[in-house]
Amino acid sequence: MRKCFLHIAILLLILSAHSQPAAITIDPSKTERPKLIIGLVVDQMRWDYLYRYYDRYAENGGFKRLLNNGFSCENAFVNYLPSVTACGHAAIFTGSVPAVNGITGNDWWDYKINDFLYCSADDSVNTVGSNTASGKMSPRNLLVTTIGDELKIATNSRSQVFGIALKDRGAILPAGHSADAAYWYDDKTGDWISSTYYMNVLPAWVTAINNRKMVDSCYRQGWKLLYPFETYTQSYTNKVSFGYDLTGNIGRNYGFLRVIPQGNSLTISMAESLIENEHLGTDEDADLLTISFSTPDYAAHTFGPNSMEAEDIFLRLDKELGQFLDYLDKRIGKDQYLLFLTADHGGAHVPSFLKMNHIPAGNVAVETIYNELNSLLGEKYKVQNLCMTVANYQVYLDRDSIAKHQLNLDLVGKFCIDYLLKQPGIENAFLQKDIDKITIPSKLKEMVRAGYYESRSGDIQLIFQPQWIEGWMGGGTTHGVFNPYDTHIPLLFYGWNIKPGKLYKEVNITDIVPTVSSLLNIQMPSGNTGKAISALWE
Repeated sequence: MRKCFLHIAILLLILSAHSQPAAITIDPSKTERPKLIIGLVVDQMRWDYLYRYYDRYAENGGFKRLLNNGFSCENAFVNYLPSVTACGHAAIFTGSVPAVNGITGNDWWDYKINDFLYCSADDSVNTVGSNTASGKMSPRNLLVTTIGDELKIATNSRSQVFGIALKDRGAILPAGHSADAAYWYDDKTGDWISSTYYMNVLPAWVTAINNRKMVDSCYRQGWKLLYPFETYTQSYTNKVSFGYDLTGNIGRNYGFLRVIPQGNSLTISMAESLIENEHLGTDEDADLLTISFSTPDYAAHTFGPNSMEAEDIFLRLDKELGQFLDYLDKRIGKDQYLLFLTADHGGAHVPSFLKMNHIPAGNVAVETIYNELNSLLGEKYKVQNLCMTVANYQVYLDRDSIAKHQLNLDLVGKFCIDYLLKQPGIENAFLQKDIDKITIPSKLKEMVRAGYYESRSGDIQLIFQPQWIEGWMGGGTTHGVFNPYDTHIPLLFYGWNIKPGKLYKEVNITDIVPTVSSLLNIQMPSGNTGKAISALWE
């Protein structure tokens, strides 16, 4: 009997050895992937811009090529609050919401440090490329991995990952923790910069670009319309002519570049220089480049989405995207790169424009609310500054002071809510802890929950009436609420293994990364809450 058991054990060992391939035979470099992945974000691009200017886009431009030769998700939405830049860029490249990734706004009151915290601020690093503080930035406030981080892990760091944008947060958050570098724009010097998180000295090719002082050249060009004035029929204007003389900005006011179309031009130029000098897409391991176009956001804030300025910027961006696709076809190879284009959020129409069209709209005076709220709280509770800030459509209360003075947080919050509900433009206000008791649509509840991170979020959530915006009392517009004008975004996939098509089923901004991860056969990021859009390969 013992001999029988011994023979069986030996046989099982032999079968097991033959059934398990040796680890040394696994070659991850053979996994099919594109040479280069390009993630394009057009900051504050409303979905309807794809079709509002469709007849004006060039046949060889970017938007028509992506729409007609790529795969378009026509109903892609931001699925959390607030719908702002930092949250959007984090969601796109992590597949997660603020409640998971910790990026609850462009900045927020942080209860762990009892101070304001900017989304990419990092005092432990220094600027590389200038003598200003604009480079004291890193991705350390982002709590989860990005697709770039996962690509690095999947290839044992053979893949290269870079991020570029005029905005620091538009470059840093998408590129992730393990990126080879992120580059952004310094308003004070007109240069591309980075931080010691990534490097100690700028590469020679970046320094060479900075030495050319290209921003001054842009200012010499000024801003004239791409096409004749009378053809801009999709825009509202009371102007009789158009033109900006920018020569007064030469050698100074480098921040104005962000508002003019040349901001997009220099971003693309920087991207092409990076591709060439860092040799992206030249070996068997896929590389990743994230590019965020910040200018459309600054222009929309300043002029509004129905302005001639906005239309001209998108007509120019369309042509430049077409040229960029031509560049990629030649440099990387047609169908050898995978590209997606989306937005971090949309944007509201300017309230005065809506009123002119008999649509109810307005501006919520958040600064006034903050001051009046603190005054009323001081009178009632004899404690000053119980309201820390009103930001990200939330009221942040001083939790430590409330506890120190033995006040009841719920009662303080309800006192605030009684005041808030009387303010013009505020439709609802409630304690975050009471969200299950509030009668609002379930989808809106989920968006509020998805945006809440205990130590980085406020105690009271504000819901504005439709078409009402936060601040901007003197003109312009903004974004951040749940309404479709702020949350309906373009989403297009193009290039490697992408077949032309359209999907009208609703998808979320958090679905982008699991989709790309599935295409690349890599693990999705650590905080992912989205689902792969399987219609791309079905």
